[in-house]
Amino acid sequence: AVRAAASDRMPALALTDLANQFGLIKFYTAARARGVKPIAGCDVWIGNDSERDQPSRVLLLAATREGYLRLCNWLSLAYRTHQHRGRAQLDRAWFDDGTEGIIALSGARDGDVGQALLQGNATAARRFATDWMKRFPTRYVLEVQRAGHGDDEALVQATVALAGEVGAPIVATHPIQFLTARDFRAHEARVCIAEGYTLSDARRPRRFSQEQYFLTQAQMTEKFSDLPQALT
Repeated sequence: AVRAAASDRMPALALTDLANQFGLIKFYTAARARGVKPIAGCDVWIGNDSERDQPSRVLLLAATREGYLRLCNWLSLAYRTHQHRGRAQLDRAWFDDGTEGIIALSGARDGDVGQALLQGNATAARRFATDWMKRFPTRYVLEVQRAGHGDDEALVQATVALAGEVGAPIVATHPIQFLTARDFRAHEARVCIAEGYTLSDARRPRRFSQEQYFLTQAQMTEKFSDLPQALT
């Protein structure tokens, strides 16, 4: 990923693994060596008290050293005290002690706002977004993605409309799972091995699309040419 970013002359790159930062030191060292600014972050599970088996996600980026240490503390606390079915989850109440130094991205389709919009519940989406904006003042951003899912465009339009209602900025992101388009089948094989399925199993869940490879700046600009504010 660092090589791809450097070859595309990207000024910065974030690593946001799910529920951990185990690769951060290796990533940080590699990025600095190639002149790419490394951004520390994490894609985290947020516990759902009313439906414990249906947590949502939010993407957290460290903007300052204070924010990085805060993120480390939350993750450590999640592993020590807040696991459910082996999944380390953050508790929303922890944010009440302060969120300075952290930028929160909505989690796109996997966040509570995105899930509500996909279900057609604009009222709940507005309530969730407003709550996040209170917890992360001026540092909460709504994500829009076009990653090959059939309902992507409907979700993008609903998210843009919500952003206008609540006064939140939007950002175009891309959920990268593999480096190039030809890596998709290998990625699916790895997922099957991890989850106990075979590639030919028609019943296996298909959570990833063929479009979730590393995009260049030009490709992202083309994909979101109608939403320049999301690229800015």
